[in-house]
Order: sequence, then structure tokens, then C-alpha cells
Amino acid sequence: MNEDQTACTAPDVGILGGGIAGLTAGVAMRRAGIQCTVYEQAERLGEVGVGIQLTPNATRQLELLGLAEPLRAMAVRPASLDLLRWQDGRLLARMPLGAECVALFGAPYYSLHRADLHRILCDALPPDAIALNHRCVDVQVGGDSVDVTFAHGAPRRIGLALCADGMHSVARRALSSDAPRSSGQFAFRGLVPADRLPDFSADPRVRAWFGPEQHCVCYPVSGGDWISFTAMVPADAARSDTCSEEDSLETLAEAYLHWDPALLTMFGSAESIGRWELCDRDPLRRWTTGRLALLGDAAHPMLPFRAQGANQAIEDAVVLVDCLRMAGSDVPGALRRYERIRLPRATEIQRGSRNSSNTFHLGDGDRQLVRDQSMPEQWTLDSQRWTFGYRADLVASQP
Repeated sequence: MNEDQTACTAPDVGILGGGIAGLTAGVAMRRAGIQCTVYEQAERLGEVGVGIQLTPNATRQLELLGLAEPLRAMAVRPASLDLLRWQDGRLLARMPLGAECVALFGAPYYSLHRADLHRILCDALPPDAIALNHRCVDVQVGGDSVDVTFAHGAPRRIGLALCADGMHSVARRALSSDAPRSSGQFAFRGLVPADRLPDFSADPRVRAWFGPEQHCVCYPVSGGDWISFTAMVPADAARSDTCSEEDSLETLAEAYLHWDPALLTMFGSAESIGRWELCDRDPLRRWTTGRLALLGDAAHPMLPFRAQGANQAIEDAVVLVDCLRMAGSDVPGALRRYERIRLPRATEIQRGSRNSSNTFHLGDGDRQLVRDQSMPEQWTLDSQRWTFGYRADLVASQP
């Protein structure tokens, strides 16, 4: 590829946001021979948060980007997803995630710390590819450029803006005036040293308890040294006016008082617990305009109930860069093609994630009984083919 083939080889390609979506796009761009700069608002590199689940549709793409070895070193391959009875932890269904997952989809299912994935992506970029302390405050789309204003400094004109600036995206305003929508739930996320939960650490699996109005998921991260958990709590029980560690633990103890006792043990063993209000946005009808494209949470912020937020962001990045690589000088056309390929799939997963809370949080009664009895048939690897089997590296080259 040379500069005569595509305007994207020029050095004025900017990626707004240095999270998973933006960094994956940066790695894919550099690997395709397209120079770019990732503009990140933080003053120092680093990612907060706890665990993340990488499903085969995304791990395959990261491996194709040359990241297989660091992923294997930092991640855990859980043996299965275990669905458990909320009151006593009784096994309701088990979906294999180990060798069976690789055999069916050609890529592993990983659990790892979000900070570890962030570090792996950062390390795959040269230091001069990331510009820190660049908080975007305004975006104006022109005919053949995009003017980006950062909190410090004059507006910068760039030839192509790939906007991965998250749930509260500034760039999204170029396409919509919508606002984040509260789900009515809070997520309490924590990390527990694995040696404090020997039953869980000796048997690495993703474990999920679905019950009345809430659910909890946990899995090993950081090579198995930690157990990461996410516990949902309805907003009216989440003590929204307080957010200290002590208050968070007390909230969880009250909300999960009558649940499987293993959960209270896990919460009480945590080194840290943080609280996040769960929000998403309604699906957009467009992700691109002129020489601007949204990806990741800026395009399709979704609730975490299908564990696909980061995975869809990785798919976005790969497809977007492939469309640009194949487009020649027609950059707006490449962005429109990216939108046509990605928007329907991400929208379906976005809506499905919103609807899943209704199924996960059924109260005791006939509907919950039917759900639990159907789990062994519904929660299978074969049922995940549409999600896990997606080949983001191939779709841009298909008619």
C-alpha cells in the first residue's frame, strides 16, 4: 500500500479515545500500514475497572493482529459457563468454554483483567502513536476534513476521525442529540485475591447466578491470581447517594442476603469494590458522516448482559480498518460500507443485551421455573454460533 492508493495513508488520521475500541483500531491501522494517532484524554496510560470476557469472535481478531502470545500469558481460559440457582448455587446448566470452544470456533474464550488487555494493546503501538492529555470537547465535520477541538490547544484539522470516545461521546453529537439512558440498575464490581476463594480458583469457570431483580457473575483474571465479580443491584436498593467501599459492601450484603452464601463470602473477601450506574443509548440509524465514523461505545453503548461490549468494539475496529484499506481514495465510501456491515449486527446485540435483563431477573414462579428448566438446551455452544462464529476479518471483502 502506498499514499497513491488511499488518502488514509496520510498522517492526519486521528482516533479519538484510547480505550479498547480506539487502541484496537490503532493497532489494526498500523498493521495495515496506515499511519494514525490515538488521542486519549488521560494524562497517563492505564485502564481502570475489573474483569472482561473475550469471546471467540474477538479473540480470533486479536490473534490475527499478532497478540496471541501476550493474551495467552495474561488471560485465563475458563472451562465452562456455569448457570447456578440463585438461592443455593445448584448447577442448572453448563456450557463448555475450553477445548470445545476452540474446536467449534477456531479461537478461545478468555477472561482477563481489563487493564491487562489495555496494556497488551498499548504495547502493540509505538509510543509516538498515542497522544495523552487530549480531551475532545468539540467536533465539526467539513467536506473533506474534521475539525477537532481539545480542551488544551487550538482546533486541529484532520483528514479522518475515527471516534471511540465512549458512552459520553462528544463526536456522537455530530450524528445525534440523544443522551445516555439509565437501566435502573447499578453494577458493583470487585476483585478478590484467588487464594481467598479456593473453591473458585481451583476450578476456573465463569459462574452466573440469575435471580429476582438482579444477578451476579464471576470469573478468574490476571492469570488466575484474582477473581473478578460483577453484581447487579436495582437502583432503589443501591444507596445512590453514597459510594464508599464500606457502603458498597453493605449494599451487596443486604441485596444478596438470601442468595447463595458463597456470594456473601466473595463480596466480603474483596480487595476493592466499585459502583457504576448501568446506562446505554438507543440504537443509531447512522454511525458515519463525511470523514467521521463512530465505533465501540460511541456507536453502540450496550448493557453488559451478553458480555459483548468490548467484543463488538474489536469487531468494529477490524471491519472499519479493512474497509479503509480496500477503499482506495474513497474514504467516505469506505465509512459508509463499514456502517452497512456493522450497524445491523451491533444493533441486534445492543437490543438483545437490553432485553436480557428481563430474562435474567425473573422472580420466583412459573416463568422462572420454565427458564431454568430450558437452560441446558438454550445455553449451548451451538446456540452461540451467530455471535461467536462471526469473522470480522472476512466480511469487508464479501460482496
